Amino acid sequence: MIVLRNVTKTFVLNGQRKTVLDNVSAVFPSRVSVGLLGRNGAGKSTLLRMIAGSVDLTSGEILSNGKVSFPVGFAGSFHPDMTGAQNTRFVARIYGVDTDALIDYVADFAELGQHMFLPVRSYSSGMKSRLAFGVSMGISFDTYLIDEVTAVGDAAFRKKSQEVFKDRMTSAGAVFVGHSTSQMREMCQAGAVLEAGRLFYYDDIEEAIEHHLRNMDV
Repeated sequence: MIVLRNVTKTFVLNGQRKTVLDNVSAVFPSRVSVGLLGRNGAGKSTLLRMIAGSVDLTSGEILSNGKVSFPVGFAGSFHPDMTGAQNTRFVARIYGVDTDALIDYVADFAELGQHMFLPVRSYSSGMKSRLAFGVSMGISFDTYLIDEVTAVGDAAFRKKSQEVFKDRMTSAGAVFVGHSTSQMREMCQAGAVLEAGRLFYYDDIEEAIEHHLRNMDV
């Protein structure tokens, strides 16, 4: 379970202030996949990184009662000069899991071939996303933070990613950022809409999608 209490996040750039979360309180329940919707620039990826603890809050607090993944799809998750295998080993040590077992899992899942042993700076954005998704799915988390990474790759890889994700959701929850409403319907039960600093939570993903589409029409 993830709890947001009076969370505010404001950026200041060139003297201009932008608030992406304005005194937001919400609860993302355990073992529920929550689709996070909003316009481009609304702050969805920022919220994921705040939940992960990699971006500071301006005020308020975010609490969890379980192990939360790093934000899958965020390119900054890996050291660019280390290979995919070295980055995987490093993450395994951080989370206290078997390093060789995780490397074997990621190598098989991400389908990177010999690129697994080349520096991550040589990867395309899609390869980085596949590596990140493989590492995340290879570790047991209570909450997975997913940033539309299952849209990466060909149809066969997307299908495999969705099957693995659904399997993990039998015993975990997720906060899933995406723009495809069909993908949201397929992978999420609940939904939340981030708009102008406010967050609206819905137990039914269809209600969240309806709210989001109204915002986009306006």
